[in-house]
Amino acid sequence: MMDILGVAPPAFMQDEDILLFADTVDKFYRKYATPEHCVKWREQGQVDRGLWEQAARDGLLCASMPPEYGGGGGDYRHETILSTAAIRLGAEGFAVTLHNNIVAPYILAYGTEEQKAHWLPRMASGEMIAAIAMTEPGTGSDLAAVTTSARREGNDYVINGAKTFISNGQLANLICVVAKTDPAAGARGISLLMVETDRAEGFRRGRNLDKVGCEAQDTSELFFDDVRVPTTNLLGLVEGQGFRQLSAELAKERLTIAWQAVAAMERALEETIPYVKERQVFGQKLIEFQNTQFKLAECKTTAVIAKVFCNHCMGLLLDGKLDADTAAMAKYWATEAQGKVIDECVQLFGGYGYMNEYPIARLYRDARISRIFGGTNEIMKMLIARSL
Repeated sequence: MMDILGVAPPAFMQDEDILLFADTVDKFYRKYATPEHCVKWREQGQVDRGLWEQAARDGLLCASMPPEYGGGGGDYRHETILSTAAIRLGAEGFAVTLHNNIVAPYILAYGTEEQKAHWLPRMASGEMIAAIAMTEPGTGSDLAAVTTSARREGNDYVINGAKTFISNGQLANLICVVAKTDPAAGARGISLLMVETDRAEGFRRGRNLDKVGCEAQDTSELFFDDVRVPTTNLLGLVEGQGFRQLSAELAKERLTIAWQAVAAMERALEETIPYVKERQVFGQKLIEFQNTQFKLAECKTTAVIAKVFCNHCMGLLLDGKLDADTAAMAKYWATEAQGKVIDECVQLFGGYGYMNEYPIARLYRDARISRIFGGTNEIMKMLIARSL
């Protein structure tokens, strides 16, 4: 089926199970993430835990994890459908991508058999909602500079430090913490420790941070004051592997951000094109002005380029060939395009585009973070430049 951009799905997105999954996802959001639900979640600053529980019942949590760990047995295509549909249908506060497509793959790729069997089924059932705690108040994108420490004492690690801007921070009860197990070793001293918050004395959640956009997505400060976790919670059971583990998954994560940017552009055009066909100015419909036609032509072209490139990158990923440089290009290009396209759409709405009751205003606010998280676009340019 063609979308508003006129880009036909590639062959790998037309498998029967992919189409059935897309239908399930669409029905899930339309039934359990209605516009009324989404307004409520934005007002309260987070989605209800019940949405996660329903997603588990519908088989959407850990959709790409193997069935032996409670997952759906799917792959990256299923996760892309799930994350882009959330944006297309206005449920962007549901950070299932972080749970499904970031934390779960870390556990699957680097966890021991016991760790996979312990955490993944509980993530698939909705018993555990996952988050990853990387960013600190003074580090930003410089992961090698994290100061959160994990000191070994007998059969425990003792974690001390503070994290900020942590998505799912208010709801998560399984947190992958980036910490230094060897502070003197720089990046080689970083490890990933899984913290089950219900058992973690000394763990505290700070504020649900007041953001420019993404109001329904809980984003928090987290504090670790002598938090003890067993040594068996070290992901992979080998110290100093955290930086390598994080880096290996970044290409997929950055392509996911690019896909979300594409979905946001599609949603913006779906809102804007009907509006300009109805809105009258100076006795003419907006669409009849050449300026409107030129601006929308530019927007559509920009969005199509981004989507075609993301389809290309997904094909590479499915073949195991997506490299860090190409993923950085996708993230950089698509998120820059997202900002430009949505800004033009707001302009076509005029004053109404600045009103929160219009979805285009929310898309405008939400777009700004895309150029920052997952590695800033300046970092993406540095990565691309190294390949020259």
